Amino acid sequence: MKKNFKGSPARATEDRRTVLARILDTPHLERVVPQMQPELLHRVIQSCGLEDCGELVMLATPGQLARIFDLDLWQPAEPGMDDRFDADRFGVWLEVLAESGAGAAAQKLASMSAALVIAGLAQHVRVFDGAVVTPYRTTDGIEVTPLPDIDGLVCDVGGYRVVAKRTDSWDAIVEILIALDAEHSGYFDTVMRGCRALSNAGYEVDGLDDLLVQEQQAMFDLELDREHRRDRQGYVTPAQARAFLEMSRRVQLESAAMPPENPLARAYFRSLNQRAADRKAPGDTPSAATGNAAAALADVLLEAGIIAQPPRALLKGSQDTADELVTLRHIREHMQLAFDRDHAAYARRNEELTYLANTVMAGCALQGRPFTAQEAWDAAVAVCNLGLENWPPLWSPPDGLVTVFQAGWTVLHEQAGIFAARRLLEILAGLQCSDRDIQNELHALRIKLSAACRSGTPWLARGALDVIAILDTTAWAALLGLIAEFPVLHAAAGASAFEFISENSQITVIRKFIQSLPEMLR
Repeated sequence: MKKNFKGSPARATEDRRTVLARILDTPHLERVVPQMQPELLHRVIQSCGLEDCGELVMLATPGQLARIFDLDLWQPAEPGMDDRFDADRFGVWLEVLAESGAGAAAQKLASMSAALVIAGLAQHVRVFDGAVVTPYRTTDGIEVTPLPDIDGLVCDVGGYRVVAKRTDSWDAIVEILIALDAEHSGYFDTVMRGCRALSNAGYEVDGLDDLLVQEQQAMFDLELDREHRRDRQGYVTPAQARAFLEMSRRVQLESAAMPPENPLARAYFRSLNQRAADRKAPGDTPSAATGNAAAALADVLLEAGIIAQPPRALLKGSQDTADELVTLRHIREHMQLAFDRDHAAYARRNEELTYLANTVMAGCALQGRPFTAQEAWDAAVAVCNLGLENWPPLWSPPDGLVTVFQAGWTVLHEQAGIFAARRLLEILAGLQCSDRDIQNELHALRIKLSAACRSGTPWLARGALDVIAILDTTAWAALLGLIAEFPVLHAAAGASAFEFISENSQITVIRKFIQSLPEMLR
């Protein structure tokens, strides 16, 4: 989780540099960094800024960098959607590596997957064989220039002509390619041949096939490889998360029998158990000096907020306020019972909560933006509490939190999101406005919301809710909170603040707000 540097941008920059300076002053840093978890090193880079972290980057191992690239070079176009390769970020990485010297940067890249480097460079340059693009004279004496349309930055390296598709990061790319050619010729040829294959003009469109062009195919293959790696590492992919959440909205709570175990969650935990069984024994024990340095670095990262405090264990304790104990009573009692009776079961519950939080963060949006790690944890806990409070009496006592979450997710979807959307449709049917433009927008909202409700996805009509703000901004803000992928209780609907819906008393608050909606919109 990123450190929340407060104050002016200048002060925030100063704080980041102070933290980075303390990190770089850690004794035996060259031994500590290679032992850091890639995810933690990535958080340091995010918090302190990639552009300032060149020294740390150069201390990272190839394995660490590969994992960090999987985290840092891919971003979803929208929260909850599939990740896409970020060509701009790849260019920044090349610039940071080049700042430490072209030779050192080339050495780092030569240890990386050639497929990743090819796909990244292909977003920035086109590559051609030097002989193919060299001007020549025909037997008729005519001077021919093979690529007359080239306009912009051009460089010849190792028998290849490199043409810029974009100007940012060009200098760093040229420096690194020259160093690769000089010091890692085999890897250089592999990369250049790959870029050359992605630099052609495509194929003639004949209507007989619908194939991806080579550049798209290369990126698809890269995405698939990354997805397989992350799956082995225990990450929940956005596609898996969306599928799980959609299945969980359709649990039949009125059924006499519990639903079968969710196949996606079952596959995840089977894979998790297999990874634990296959985990190799730890390597050499670090020296006392290295261990002390690692502990000192951990203190710096914890103080800076780069290492997040561990999530609350949901057990009753003196640090909990009375409001917290009441709000999450069901899930706290459930976790306390597991802790008292079976520590292994308690550990499994925490693993399940981690899975559910990761699923929420990967497959869902919070008010149109991504969840933070802490918000995703709090959201998963809230839904589980709601599921326990509404656990069907005919079902067996819950033996895990995945089905509990599904029960709460169904309640949240039906009694908050769907309920608010359908009641708004009823209100819109009888709502008349003297302003023709506003009335037309209300009519458009009704059409879009009706279609979205029929598909079970009322949040798809959120964009059309803006007309409600013209009539009443309080009602609009509250409805935006409810008619969402992850419904929440906004302060405008009667909450003391922004709240995740974790208990039936909040459902009652929602119903009271909806009852007052016709008067608010009149």
